[in-house]
Amino acid sequence: MKQLKLLHALLWLFTALPFTLFLSTASYAEDTPFRINFVTNYKSFQFKAQEELIKSSKAIMPGEIEALINDAMSAEISLGQKMFMLDAANAMASGYNHYHGGGKKLLRKINKLIKEELEKEKAKNAELMKWNDEERFLGNFVMKTREKEMAEKGLAPVIYPHWVHRIWFECKVCHQDIFIMKRWRNDITQAKIEAGQQCGKCHNGELAFGVKDNCDRCHLAGKPEADKLHNAKRVDHKAIKEVAKKVGAEWNFDKLPNGQLPVDRFGFIDWLNMKKVGVFKPIHSLNENYKPETRDNIILFESKSKAKNVLFSHDVHSSWIKCSSCHPEVFTKTLTNNVKMVRMSKGQYCGHCHGKVSFTFADCTRCHMQEKGVMVDGALLHKGKPKKKKKKKP
Repeated sequence: MKQLKLLHALLWLFTALPFTLFLSTASYAEDTPFRINFVTNYKSFQFKAQEELIKSSKAIMPGEIEALINDAMSAEISLGQKMFMLDAANAMASGYNHYHGGGKKLLRKINKLIKEELEKEKAKNAELMKWNDEERFLGNFVMKTREKEMAEKGLAPVIYPHWVHRIWFECKVCHQDIFIMKRWRNDITQAKIEAGQQCGKCHNGELAFGVKDNCDRCHLAGKPEADKLHNAKRVDHKAIKEVAKKVGAEWNFDKLPNGQLPVDRFGFIDWLNMKKVGVFKPIHSLNENYKPETRDNIILFESKSKAKNVLFSHDVHSSWIKCSSCHPEVFTKTLTNNVKMVRMSKGQYCGHCHGKVSFTFADCTRCHMQEKGVMVDGALLHKGKPKKKKKKKP
C-alpha cells in the first residue's frame, strides 16, 4: 500500500503541478527516493540532474521499473492512472537503456502491456465508438475514463474542443506548465479543477466560466449542443469573439473566406494561413510578464524517397509551443533522430502533434516542398541515425 500511495502522489505531481515542486518528498524518502528524484527532475526540466540520477542508479533502476509496472497492473486504479504509470515506466526504461544498455527487454514488456491494456479497454468500451463524431474534428477528445462515475450523476462525458481553445491561446499557455502534452498523463478530475488546477486555471468564474453549477457547459458529448464543437458549418463565431475579447485575444471572423473555417481535404484547419491574414491572434501566456522565446534556425531533412526534401522551421514551431514540449522526450537535441514516416504514423516524432492537433503528415506536399540537391544557406543538415558498421569477417 505504501508504494501505491506513493505512486498516487507522484501522479499528482506529474499532472497537477507546474514547474515548481510544492509537495515535500521527505515523507516518502524511506519508500523509494529514486522515484521522487526522477519526478522532481522531470517536472522542473532538470535534464542534467536527471542524466546524473540515471547514470548513478544503474543497479536499482530495473527493480524500480519492475515495481512501477507491477503497481500499474493493479485492478484498483483507473485506465488513465494505469497508462500514466506505464508511460512513466517507459520513460525510466528508455533512460536506463540509453545510458546503461540492456533495457530493451523492459521496453518491449512495457509496450506490450500498454497495447494489451488499450485493447482490453477498446473491447470493454466498444460502445464508446459513438463518440467518434465528437472526436473527428481537429484535436477534440472526449474525457471518458470516468464515464461510469459521470453516468451515475446523470452527466454525459466532457467533450474538450482543442481547436476552440487554440483560437484564444497559444499551445504554450497550457503545455507543459498546466497539462503534459500527451493523452492519459494528466488524470483530470473535478476535484483538481475546483481547486484551481488543470482546467480550473482559467475556468474560475473570472477569466472563463466557473465549473460549479455549469455542468452542461462541458458535459456535452452525444448531445445536439455539441454539434457546434465539431461541425465547421455550425461554429458560433460571435461567442468565440466575445471570449477572445475577454481573455485578450482576437477573433476576426469577418476575414474568413466565405465566413467559414478554412479546412483542407483531410479535415484539418489551416492555422498558419489564418494567423498570417489576421483572422486570429491568441495570447502567449496567462502571465502578463511573460516574454515569448523563439528559435529561428532551420533544419534540412533529406528525403530517401522520390518525394522532395523537408525544410523544418524552428521559428514557426517555437512560436506555438515551448521547446520542452518536444525536447528531449519527442526529439533529442541532436541531428540524429531516426525520423521515419512509419514512426510518425504511430504518434512518434512529428506524429506527436501532426495528425492530431495539427495538419496530417498524410498531406505530403505540406512538408516535402524543398527541391532535392539544393542547399539552403544557414540550414542544419539532419543526419539521421548513423548506420551500424558491419563487422568484417575474420
